[in-house]
Order: sequence, then C-alpha cells, then structure tokens
Amino acid sequence: MRLKNKVAIITGAAQGIGEATARRFVAEGAYVILVDRQEEQLKNLVSQLNEFASYYVLDITNRDALSKFVKDVADKHKRIDILVNNAGITKDSLTVKMTDEAWSDVINVNLKAPFMLVQEIFPMMKEQNNGVILNASSVSSLGNIGQANYAASKAGIIAMTKTWALEFARYNVRVNAVAPGFTATPMVNTVPEKVKDALIDKIPLKRFAEPEEIAAAYCYLASDDAKYVTGQVLFVDGGLTCGF
Repeated sequence: MRLKNKVAIITGAAQGIGEATARRFVAEGAYVILVDRQEEQLKNLVSQLNEFASYYVLDITNRDALSKFVKDVADKHKRIDILVNNAGITKDSLTVKMTDEAWSDVINVNLKAPFMLVQEIFPMMKEQNNGVILNASSVSSLGNIGQANYAASKAGIIAMTKTWALEFARYNVRVNAVAPGFTATPMVNTVPEKVKDALIDKIPLKRFAEPEEIAAAYCYLASDDAKYVTGQVLFVDGGLTCGF
C-alpha cells in the first residue's frame, strides 16, 4: 500500500473526483479527512470507509473556520501528510456579462481557499520536514470561452503550485498539480448530450475521464513513487491539450 499510515485532507470530497480520491487513498492505506459542505453525502461516504475516514462540514473560504479545522486535525492526528486542494466551483458567463459576484465566488473557492489552507497547514509540514500538497487545476487553465473566472483561478493554481514548490522544497514538502480534462462527474453530467458529443469529438481518446482515473494521478503524486517530483502539472485529459 503506497500511502500506508498517511493522514490526508481532501477538500470537495463529497462526490466526483474528491470522493474517488478518498476511496483510492483509503485503499492505499491512508486515513482521510473529508471536507465539503454536503453533510449527508459526507456521512454516507465515511460510513463506507469505516474507521479510515472522518469528515468536516466546512466553508473553506472562511479563514477562522479553516484555522479551527486545522488546529483540530493537528490535535487529533498529530500530523498532516497530504493535502489535496480539490474543491472547486464554476459560475460560467461570457466576460462582458459576468457579474462581480460570479467572479469573486469562483476566485474565492478555487484560488483563495487553497492559498489560505496551505498557509494554515504548511507550518505543520515544515515541522515534520515532510509533506505533499496537491492542487486541482484544469485544462481550462489554458483558456475557455465563458470561463474567465474559472480559467483565471486554475491558471493561478498552476502559478501557486510552482511558487510553493520552490519555497517549500527545503523542508521536504513537495507541491504538484493535476489538471483534469472533461471528467464524468455530477458537474459535467448536467451538460446536454449534444454538447457532450461535441466535446468528446475533440478528445483523442474519444471519451471523458472517469473520476477514478484522476484519483490515480493524485495517488501517484502523493506517494513515494513521485518523491523526486515537485512543481509539476500533470494533465490527465485523454490527449485533449496535445499540441497546445
């Protein structure tokens, strides 16, 4: 088991890629702490993962709530080995129609919240002289019509990933990002079938990713198999961005 006895925090863990990552980490021997706002889904997932998981219902954009959360985890588990900044939202609109609220909400959840959580968690990883931080970017980081806010947040994640990799390497803390392509999650499943078909036509492998395939990328980067990998962005997109 590649993550045996590791303590991992996963945000946005109630469904989709976050849920798949939690299941994979537990299968690899980790204890997972699941963070989301959807309590019923968290309860159900934890009941399936048994003694290998716990959950917190948390607004990750609230600094005080994050501070209390990290302190509680540190008091209970005495260490934090892995952080997966997976939580994210979309509020799509063409730029000329995008509201200030839509811009701020997406930036706050997708970019500011990971920044604050890393600020809260890094001191423990520094003290341990060990840790892994994994951030969720996206193929949309390269730009996408109607997603100025989302694309900016995911490009910003890449910039922060590389900056943190440089700043934290001296403390044996590795930082990488995963950039999924279109994945069969509840968010994507709401897209009309005609739009899905058009998207699939652009993907060399001619299908969407399964959440478990993105989870596998997170598992690799979290494990010692990647102990010499830091500051990288792993695109898991079925070849969609080839040639970009």
